[in-house]
Amino acid sequence: MWFNFEIEYTDEKIMAEIIRMPKMSDTMEEGVIAAWLKKEGDQVSSGDILAEVETDKATMELESYQDGTLLYIGVKEKSAVPVDGIIAIIGEKGEDYKSLLNESSSAAASPAPAATPVAESAPQASAIDTSNIKASVITMPKMSDTMTEGIIASWLKKVGDKVSSGDILAEVETDKATMELESYEDGTLLYTAVEAGSGVPVDDVIAIIGEPGTDFKPLLAQAKAGASAPAEAPTATSTPSPAPAATPAPAASSPAPQPSSNGRVKASPLAKKLADEKGIDIKAVTGSGDGGRIVKRDVENFVPSASTSATSSGTTVTLPSVVGQESTQEIPLSQMRKTIARRLSESKFSAPHFYLTMEINMDKAIEARKSMNEISPVKLSFNDMVVKATAAALRQHPDVNVSWGGDKLLKHAHIHIGIAMAIPDGLVVPVVRFADNKSLAHISSEIKDYGQKAKDKKLTIEDFSGNTFTISNLGMFGIEEFTAIVNPPDACIMAVGGIKETAIVKNGQLAVGNVMKVTLSCDHRAVDGAVGSAFLQTFKNLMEDPVRILI
Repeated sequence: MWFNFEIEYTDEKIMAEIIRMPKMSDTMEEGVIAAWLKKEGDQVSSGDILAEVETDKATMELESYQDGTLLYIGVKEKSAVPVDGIIAIIGEKGEDYKSLLNESSSAAASPAPAATPVAESAPQASAIDTSNIKASVITMPKMSDTMTEGIIASWLKKVGDKVSSGDILAEVETDKATMELESYEDGTLLYTAVEAGSGVPVDDVIAIIGEPGTDFKPLLAQAKAGASAPAEAPTATSTPSPAPAATPAPAASSPAPQPSSNGRVKASPLAKKLADEKGIDIKAVTGSGDGGRIVKRDVENFVPSASTSATSSGTTVTLPSVVGQESTQEIPLSQMRKTIARRLSESKFSAPHFYLTMEINMDKAIEARKSMNEISPVKLSFNDMVVKATAAALRQHPDVNVSWGGDKLLKHAHIHIGIAMAIPDGLVVPVVRFADNKSLAHISSEIKDYGQKAKDKKLTIEDFSGNTFTISNLGMFGIEEFTAIVNPPDACIMAVGGIKETAIVKNGQLAVGNVMKVTLSCDHRAVDGAVGSAFLQTFKNLMEDPVRILI
């Protein structure tokens, strides 16, 4: 995934362009430079990936849309950069970009004031002086990542009403849901910009809250003129300040929560959030706010009681209240997991997969393994036999032992079989080279050695490169059947399930047999259904009469 970024132009003589940290998600406040893929002095072309950026949701690629030289990198790897912070500068080789950087630094030294009441804000460079106006502008918040405007479904407060922090001013319909707009200011509702049912673009003025009698017209004019609006109040996406302490009203005198016309219980967003965290059913809480509205203190003082539920027979069953704590741990992705995600995503969505499944009678294989283990220097597994049989089948069907090369097909004379292995950090695929020329004991010993090296994280690049076909075996985990994603550059991967004792028909009679299912995943660009089916039939014959794989 890539994102555009801001480009600054300051002087006609300066061709350099500033690269800033883009806002890659609706909740992103900063990004971490996971890795630079370019270094200072490198030539950069449009479409090149400059860096990998870790956001609060994923690791994404930062793409360049300019041609030039990477003149300056302002952030080290593993360092965080706030949204819109300077990351790098691209320009002509040898260009003096320092004046551009200095101007941006000077501008950053005088940031626009935060969204606070005007009484606490510094005067702005505007024709309208609003520094002494005791009021705050409320604008339409961006309540979803795709929202461009909101419709005021209904006003819950009217001009002249007293407003306290935590009160709901209005219900707002977005493109996804109807949400409540909460006030984080104390004062009087002096002005509402639109009637109920009207739409308001994101960041446009909705209302003004301030001291009674305040002349807010200069403030409104400034906001409408597109000035910096220093008096903008925190919106629904801001972090609310704690509500003023209040003495809880006695439960007996508190009105029951009244659902709104659309069936929702009246409760402040803070109360709903607190109830969710505590595992409390908000409908069971009695509200002490205006009109029975549930507020923070009601949830904090809520005492769960046993509830009853009527059964179909008319009797009641006492159900205890269950309160739990939700908890989620954020685990940074390892480089291995990132690589697995990237490579398999590319394979799944670029290679057209199709799947072929076949059942194999393993009765003779079980007997053969038992007999061979009596004389083998190493203990042979069914997976070792699968690898050997696969290599033998590939020798007979070379059209399966191929790779897709974009504008050509790579047909391999050698048979290198990758063995998928699970390790704590993810998945590795060490390669048994020239598997068709190795004995079962040799294959078994090599796979065991790879398994130990994988656990110790001592596999080399040579150990897991060069595969022409891959096997993924989950039979040891009790999995009967599954499909696997083709492991590039291979054109095929075979998923092997466990051996299951089941009823089979043998010589026209029902008998107990041992069956194993395998599924071949193929890249249809390189391998057709008939070719894959012929390979599977040969593999089946070899496994059902394993003496053949010893030849």
